[in-house]
Amino acid sequence: MDPTIVRARIQEIGIIPAIRTASADDARFAAETLRSAGIPIVEITMTIPGALGVIEHLARAADDLIVGAGTVLETDIVRRCLDAGAHFITSPGFDPDVVRATVGHAVSMPGALTPTEVTRALRDGADFIKVFPVTPLGGPAYFRALAGPFPHVRFVPAGGIDHHSVAAFIVAGAAAIGVGKELVPRRAIAERRIDWIAELARRFVALVDEARGRGTES
Repeated sequence: MDPTIVRARIQEIGIIPAIRTASADDARFAAETLRSAGIPIVEITMTIPGALGVIEHLARAADDLIVGAGTVLETDIVRRCLDAGAHFITSPGFDPDVVRATVGHAVSMPGALTPTEVTRALRDGADFIKVFPVTPLGGPAYFRALAGPFPHVRFVPAGGIDHHSVAAFIVAGAAAIGVGKELVPRRAIAERRIDWIAELARRFVALVDEARGRGTES
């Protein structure tokens, strides 16, 4: 999938669920459930056993599903993720080599927490900047302060965002938000609770849509 289309889809959907499970089967279940519930995008973290196989399966199984690789820390892993069909590559921190290995092949989304890191990531061609972990550092207030000097940057705050805070991040200018267990609880995955995950998905989608409708209101 062309990176230009992936960038547009990420911003349109506005939610990036991070899947971090104990097995490949669990990861596939979570991703397919989210897609059915109206969130056709997933980040498959490299901490999952067989993560590359999960990415390859999902990328081939559904043309409308945006599949990303998360917790990518090395350039050789970037190449393997791209070969598996990953549409975007994200990391918890900023590594210029990882960004450069991604740009031109997939959407790049490195992590950054300071203006200096944001500037360096932009210089190396990052498409989005993942602000992680945002909640322990001050949540929406910290994100608003960091994003202020960079009005044209596509920021994706992540780390501890739940249904209480999602709207504040969107109103503060987030292009999308990264959400983990608050959207895909481990127990819901273990018990194959499609209804539970689907309800959380609908709630998050509604919150993002509502916040975007408010524009820049504070």
